[in-house]
Amino acid sequence: MTSVGLASIVEGFFTKRLIAQLRASSHTIASYRDTFRLLLGFAKKRLKRPPSKLTLADFNAPFVASFLDDLESERANGARSRNVRLAAIRSFFRYAALEAPEHSALIQRVLAIPNKRYTRALIDFLVRPEIEALLAAPDRSTWVGQRDHAFLLVAMQTGLRLSEMTGLRQQDVSLGTGAHVRCQGKGRKQRATPLTKPTARVVAEWIERIGKDDSAFLFPSARGGRLSADAGQSLVARHAEIARTACPSLTKKRVTPHVLRHTAAMELLQAGVDRALIAIWLGHEYVETTQVYLDANLTLKEEILAKTRSVKTPPGRYRPEDSLINFLNEL
Repeated sequence: MTSVGLASIVEGFFTKRLIAQLRASSHTIASYRDTFRLLLGFAKKRLKRPPSKLTLADFNAPFVASFLDDLESERANGARSRNVRLAAIRSFFRYAALEAPEHSALIQRVLAIPNKRYTRALIDFLVRPEIEALLAAPDRSTWVGQRDHAFLLVAMQTGLRLSEMTGLRQQDVSLGTGAHVRCQGKGRKQRATPLTKPTARVVAEWIERIGKDDSAFLFPSARGGRLSADAGQSLVARHAEIARTACPSLTKKRVTPHVLRHTAAMELLQAGVDRALIAIWLGHEYVETTQVYLDANLTLKEEILAKTRSVKTPPGRYRPEDSLINFLNEL
């Protein structure tokens, strides 16, 4: 296969398969693009040839496995990141199987590379004192402080992802009876999430301050545009640092936008909401995804423990009773 053929397959994968056929999200396209940038850069370094001179035959299973190992050893990527890169490569090779069937044996060997297993750590989430400390951190007398307070409150009450939060526009908010926000999440799934009355009041006050404009972003940057992912993460980290002075337990936690999403889920779980409903609330495709919240909920486990009967055993070394006494006890 010629290098031109490889280029056409790569281009077709992004334009025909991802964009035209699958209508993949911009996040998916960016993730796959970055994977191929890394893969082609690794190939250029390892094979001593520019990407334009590479062929599909160069990307056999041992080579792809070496690339995945390099991600972990040289770039310090974890198993999760490695598996994300492998998922992009698999998607490409499934497309290549249709475009270059003469390489079917090579392609099948690449597709057979397994995901790497990893230990799933317990998720972080905030408890009530920490929630209150974080919400009190922004200076609400300033424009930025009022925006940040509203952002944090909506994030912890709705459980929206960071991309969903930054993408909200004023037209996505309904503040009348049955107040809620609408968003488009992963897989282009649209969902509506209710707002509590206190949260709706805070959002209404914020919209009044910035001026009603349905097309404007709900939580804009200082220039009126969309907050970047980095800006959203910085917003949360900045106020978490302030909140640590009032709530020392926050010093043991790394507070991120996704931790705010976990916090919303744990609040629902501790309120007795079924995990199937929590999955709907958060926009999870599978109910099993909410299992991580059950695993991390120590309060729920303590309640279960309180309902069990403790085994009453005296302290010290076990010594069997006299055989005659045992005989009498068994009568």
